[in-house]
Amino acid sequence: MLITRIVPLKKSAFSGLVGACLALAGPVLGQTTAVPLQDLSSFKAPGKSWQVTGNVTADLTQDNKLVPGNGAGILLNLPGKKAKGEDLFTNFEHGDLDLELDYMMARGSNSGIYLQGRYELQLLDNWGFSDLTAGSNGGVYERWDDSRPEGQKGYEGYAPRQNASRAPGLWQHLKIAFQAPRFDASGKKIENARLLRVELNGVTIHENLELFGPTRGAISNDEKASGPLRFQGDHGAVAFRNIKVSHYSKPRPELKNLTYRIYRGRFDKVPKYDSLPPEAEGPQGPSNVLTANLNEKAKQFLVRYNGTLAVQEPGEYVFSLNTPGGAGLIKVNGQEVLPLRAWNGRGAVTLPAGEVPFELLYSKYMDWQQPSLALQVAGPGVREFLISEKEMNQTEADPILVDARERPVLRSFIDLPGNFRVTHAVSVGNPSQLHYTYDLDHGTLVQLWRGDFLDATPMWHERGDGSSRALGSVQRFGKPTVTLARLASEQDAWATDTAGTAYRPKGYSLSPASEPTFRYQIYGSTVQDAIRVLENGKVLQREITVQNPAQNVYARLVEGAKIEDAGKGMYLVDDKAYYVRLDDAANAKPVVRSVNGRQELIVPVREKLVYSILF
Repeated sequence: MLITRIVPLKKSAFSGLVGACLALAGPVLGQTTAVPLQDLSSFKAPGKSWQVTGNVTADLTQDNKLVPGNGAGILLNLPGKKAKGEDLFTNFEHGDLDLELDYMMARGSNSGIYLQGRYELQLLDNWGFSDLTAGSNGGVYERWDDSRPEGQKGYEGYAPRQNASRAPGLWQHLKIAFQAPRFDASGKKIENARLLRVELNGVTIHENLELFGPTRGAISNDEKASGPLRFQGDHGAVAFRNIKVSHYSKPRPELKNLTYRIYRGRFDKVPKYDSLPPEAEGPQGPSNVLTANLNEKAKQFLVRYNGTLAVQEPGEYVFSLNTPGGAGLIKVNGQEVLPLRAWNGRGAVTLPAGEVPFELLYSKYMDWQQPSLALQVAGPGVREFLISEKEMNQTEADPILVDARERPVLRSFIDLPGNFRVTHAVSVGNPSQLHYTYDLDHGTLVQLWRGDFLDATPMWHERGDGSSRALGSVQRFGKPTVTLARLASEQDAWATDTAGTAYRPKGYSLSPASEPTFRYQIYGSTVQDAIRVLENGKVLQREITVQNPAQNVYARLVEGAKIEDAGKGMYLVDDKAYYVRLDDAANAKPVVRSVNGRQELIVPVREKLVYSILF
């Protein structure tokens, strides 16, 4: 098993521009709008390859094929001989924005999203690929210069950090935080555009990337403060839905006339200032920067800042204060936005335009902690930004990352949403970057994910808590319960635990390729549960062999909000989140049934059952 310890360079690189990048850590208070998709009226002169539909499915056996359905709500591009593909431009233009949407690729398809029509984020069917380049799904496409030597014409592209892509025909979720280039009054560019953060299927694939100029295929090589959102349409079949845009075009509030007073001692509550003279005081000076470092030598003290906050755009503002080693309080316009609270907190207040009173307290009472505070503000049309000094870097553990190249099999706790801990979890890594976790207590799959393998820092750092975390794009399968259960009829409720099943785990054995076959007993039968990653990470296949199966035993292959029969033994689960394919049921008939508003795919168990998850 290959385990690497590395210093998180991302933290230090990130902190230099913390004011911009902290935007993604807090609330989204931009002017958020959904792009209507009842028709194509949201776009300029749409070409004939574009249409609006209510459903779309892929054909995994054919390149570049998506099949539309009836209705509206989905933007679909089907370029071909009958309809030449053309790029699609929004009616609106944008500067700083957050973009969030779902997209679906056809097999072998290629598309892209151009921010301001100039900076392309690549969309590509990367199913089964492990090598990453700027042309991979989620990559920032290269800039291009034909005058450069061969092999160097493309430059300044960015590959995604990991391959978090899903299979063709599945919806993928993309979130982009973009900062437009800045220009002075004469029109000269004074700051490059940036991708503050890009998340693909819940995984951060880019953070704080500087875009030095338009990428190849831009509408123009001259840069502007605003431009249209552009969807590439001349390459391959692609679909989009749930397109939401948050614009950030309003001026930031500013602190003015800051003064400070320092009081020595430990303060767990707001003091009575009339009977407490300050140890030091003064104006903060022309910088008007909130800071915890006022050359105070005491290990315990309180700083009281007063001033005014100049607000140009009325509306609700959110204040997020971080005070490690102490507590903080915020009052704005006479309202207590955040009471004196330890370590960190967040509060909101509605403010008018104009100058309003501002007060901040920082109580530093932990002797060992260095003084540090950070205040972030977000508002209507204002992306969250740092209005104070940046927080001092705190001591962090070097991450303990488990690499999948040597096919590790690692036992740990795995924490699931809903405060549930899998205590006997086995996580299995694969070089193809498709990994899974198995629960020995129930004989079932817990989760499947694509990308990097495990972060074992909480397991082994210092005393540790025994847990590890999946690093890639995760598909979870709910609270674990048994895969096999005895049912008197097809409508009986599934077992919620192992009670009454005589379940006994018997461990696992490893194949020459370090792939486990799990063993357990249930209902008096011995079960072998072999799980294999196939087709370069496209498929996770599970073969369950039961010796002398008991009567009326069923296997539950999947449970979800919705299970669609796609034909030929293929099922789509949870609004096209993943596929389940029934490979060999020994002629048993599968059943999709509804239970308490959910659906389950169950199959009577003979001596062997084989099914696959395509993800």
